Amino acid sequence: MASAILSLTSASIATSRPLLDNLKVNSKFGSSSQTTFLGKDYIKTKSFTRTNMTVAVEVSRFNDITMAPPDPILGVSEAFKADDHEMKLNLGVGAYRTEDLQPYVLNVVKKAENLMLERGDNKEYLPIEGLAAFNKVTAELLFGADNAVIQEQRVATVQGLSGTGSLRLAAALIERYFPGSKVLISSPTWGNHKNIFNDAGVPWSEYRYYDPKTVGLDFDGMIADIKAAPEGTFVLLHGCAHNPTGIDPTPEQWERIADVIQEKSHIPFFDVAYQGFASGSLDKDASSVRLFAARGMELLIAQSYSKNLGLYAERIGAINVVCSSSEVAKRVKSQLKRIARPMYSNPPIHGARIVANVVGNSDLFNEWKEEMELMAGRIMSVRKKLYDSLSAKDNSGKDWSFILKQIGMFSFTGLNKAQTENMTSKWHVYMTKDGRISLAGLSSAKCEYLADAIIDSFHNVS
Repeated sequence: MASAILSLTSASIATSRPLLDNLKVNSKFGSSSQTTFLGKDYIKTKSFTRTNMTVAVEVSRFNDITMAPPDPILGVSEAFKADDHEMKLNLGVGAYRTEDLQPYVLNVVKKAENLMLERGDNKEYLPIEGLAAFNKVTAELLFGADNAVIQEQRVATVQGLSGTGSLRLAAALIERYFPGSKVLISSPTWGNHKNIFNDAGVPWSEYRYYDPKTVGLDFDGMIADIKAAPEGTFVLLHGCAHNPTGIDPTPEQWERIADVIQEKSHIPFFDVAYQGFASGSLDKDASSVRLFAARGMELLIAQSYSKNLGLYAERIGAINVVCSSSEVAKRVKSQLKRIARPMYSNPPIHGARIVANVVGNSDLFNEWKEEMELMAGRIMSVRKKLYDSLSAKDNSGKDWSFILKQIGMFSFTGLNKAQTENMTSKWHVYMTKDGRISLAGLSSAKCEYLADAIIDSFHNVS
């Protein structure tokens, strides 16, 4: 039991009537006894002119709370910062960097912010569902303004706290209105997917996705697992640039995936975090979602603007639910708002206005597309240079072409945990333990260095 010592001089006791009124002393000079003070028990000892009281303090009510492990992705950045090696590389967190490996604020974002300053936009609360102009343009960006689901008002769109918060809203909707339903998640998937569904109380299981033998898509396994899932399962799909593998189905494979999901009456649930940032084309990167919508299927789509507009810290995204009618969409939206209200009340306005300004202004929109193409192009160029460096330096005959077949900001190297630890301890390359690297954090100047690290780790560490 922890304790504290409270010392009071006899002079102060003599002059403090309220204090004396609360002290019930049953002691003699030079002795110790139990004392009650303000309803608490003390051990009172008296020595000469000073009165000492030992105060009993309860052990913390939070003592049984253990230290949480560091986040497997964000923790990489903390370790990177502590390293002072000149060749160190942070390839863990998926955040775009310039060729000088510095954070990048898009020019079009700066222009959108200037517009907000010029107009003198206020900081009043948004409605629960978010900024109306944002919700309108973000749904149109995803489906196309002339899409039937937009024209028929069959999409319930609610602004969320980026992709993570939007997924969390959808998970809460599933838990509340589809009790016992399971979410089928790719193996592997983004590290936060499982946390989101666990905390929402939604059960999940995995479908095969990655084939370590080919470092490619296990399409047959994926189809078999989706077929085997109970009817009405929510199937979580990555709209483009699969995280962490960078391996996407072909257009023909997407058609087959849609066939099986329809046959089993499953509900497709897309996570779209990289629209326009994967291929450089907003339309191409949304083609998988539009395929499912064109089939008349009801589906969920979580969106994020962290990557394609570089709005990482603004936490700006949306959850979209495509429904069978506008009336159903209205009811779904009302319940999403009901879930959001006690969770965070209403979303932030700054990022929403940036998106609304950029997507809703033809000049800014075209400029944004050009900047996205530049960012996507830089990632494609370092992907190609890394492949060239690996092929030139590795004399073992290993085929590294899987790196070129992958898309987006990530590459799944095929390195195991021990090999990734060697990448960090020996080569100062920071990455996640599953072998994923973020090519957005790589410069052309360091491609050969990274190739040396990968070759050494792959061949010399089992």
